Amino acid sequence: MTEIRNFSIIAHIDHGKSTLADRLMQATHAVSDREARQQLLDSMDLERERGITIKASAVTVHHRHDGEDFMLNFIDTPGHVDFSYEVSRSLKACEGAILVVDAAQGVEAQTVVNAYLAIEQNLEIIPVLNKIDLPTARPDEIAMEIEQVLGLPAEDCIEVSAKTGQGIDALLAAICTKFPPPRDPLTDKARALIFDAIYDDYRGVVVYVRVFDGRLKVGDKIRMMGLDRTFNVTELGKHTPKPTKVDALGAGETGYLIAAIKMLGDIRVGDTITIDADPALEPLEGYEPPHQMVFCDFYPATDTAGKGADFEELRRAMEKLRLNDSSFTYQAVHSEALGFGFRCGFLGLLHMDIIQERLEREGGVHIIQTAPTVSYEVDVRGKGGKIKTIEVHNPADLPDAGVIEAFKEPVCKVEIMTPKKHIGDLMKLCMDRRGTFKNQMYVSDTRDMLTFEIPLAEIIYDFYDKLKGITAGYGTMDYDITHYRKDNLVKIDILINGEPVHALAVIIHRDRAQQRGRHLLMRLRKQIPRHNFEIPLQAAIGGKIIARETIKGFRKDVTAKCYGGDVTRKRKLLEKQKKGKSRMKSVGSVQIPQEAFMAVLEQE
Repeated sequence: MTEIRNFSIIAHIDHGKSTLADRLMQATHAVSDREARQQLLDSMDLERERGITIKASAVTVHHRHDGEDFMLNFIDTPGHVDFSYEVSRSLKACEGAILVVDAAQGVEAQTVVNAYLAIEQNLEIIPVLNKIDLPTARPDEIAMEIEQVLGLPAEDCIEVSAKTGQGIDALLAAICTKFPPPRDPLTDKARALIFDAIYDDYRGVVVYVRVFDGRLKVGDKIRMMGLDRTFNVTELGKHTPKPTKVDALGAGETGYLIAAIKMLGDIRVGDTITIDADPALEPLEGYEPPHQMVFCDFYPATDTAGKGADFEELRRAMEKLRLNDSSFTYQAVHSEALGFGFRCGFLGLLHMDIIQERLEREGGVHIIQTAPTVSYEVDVRGKGGKIKTIEVHNPADLPDAGVIEAFKEPVCKVEIMTPKKHIGDLMKLCMDRRGTFKNQMYVSDTRDMLTFEIPLAEIIYDFYDKLKGITAGYGTMDYDITHYRKDNLVKIDILINGEPVHALAVIIHRDRAQQRGRHLLMRLRKQIPRHNFEIPLQAAIGGKIIARETIKGFRKDVTAKCYGGDVTRKRKLLEKQKKGKSRMKSVGSVQIPQEAFMAVLEQE
């Protein structure tokens, strides 16, 4: 065990984690130069296309240092804030973390957050300055920035270039000497922590485990301590990075386990595996389950070839995807305008985007998606005046205003790294989004870190785009939901042709309701095509209409054949047309395109 090192690679987006993982595998001869390719561990098509890591990948390699053979188990983690739960899970299985910082860009918002995640787990951190081969690299300045912001000594920083391989040998030496070996077993009974799982069509659920105590062998009958289910181990192995079978996994080792597990529901990430015949008394400390914060509805849509929408096909695609990604939830809903669909919960907006794209690619379904909303807490007065708190994910599920005692929304702590010259514009943006200024911290001569409290509903859609625009691409942000806060919130119902369309309803602060309602209707008027009858669009709070727009109907010139003559003849034809229009209006249905649902997203 003294020769085992377990560590994660953590960093801000695009600072070179996956490229560094490629170089480590090449330097330890885990992959030959012929097999090597960029971002080898990003196996999903979507990861390779977008150039981001979505799922953490665990790899075992061997390295000889000072006459000793070391087993290095490392996990390449995602950088985006939506996937920070993957990072925290990976860190639980490690004793050390490599903190990668871009030598040109410096410390960014998520560098700070990921460093604190590692410090909370009491991990040893090795700061690495990557991309030193760039002409704009400033390694000495950035090393001082790391010391200033994170308190890690500047002289401990290791300078590498993951692209050219420069400095990789020094990094491997530091991994072997600085990272501690796994802790000694606390018991001789087997205990392994599940830190991830994926679904394979042929082998069932593949479970990624870190063994802390005892041993797991092929043929063992294991028990999941949390769910109390038993399975027989049919295969154990490690990714080196190709799957390599082993007979046993000992204490301190990381690997995968296959035991004919049919569904991801049969296991829980963070659960402890033990031997059924000789079980451990206490499970290992697990994880908080991921908490979904962004919600939207998915409905099946007709495709470009005009093929009909299939609810069951969408359900099958969702069930299959849920097996591979346990961090999103779904439940069936029904909408008057769109029929049957699913209310889905996600960790953030990028997560939602990835899920939609995976459903359309892997499931072969076409989707209409409604505007994303956040989860609210509502204190409701029940029978006998008892106050009950409920969670509301959909504006349509909001109880009657008469029984609501308090309406609370999620509030985030937002940390923004920005060049000093953009601070004024950023302050204005945050204040416009109902933000509260909390703190300003010196990072370097050119950059500062600002901390705000902003409601999540104000930042989920276009806040990041606006921030990038204001700071010419140099600003970065990270957010963390801290608490729910009571505020003066209302629900705006959108009525099309007198019928409320629940999928278009939005929850907003009362001060902005009228302005938002009017803006929304103007956008809808452009998106909904004209029909043969007039369509009124209305925005309402409760029974009170706060805004109205009208889409004019097509009108045939029925009086064209009248040459002069008595006006009553013309009037008779116009009245007849009017009656037909009103009858059509009462029975005709309004076709609402997908673009209309996306119009709800647009901020002023």
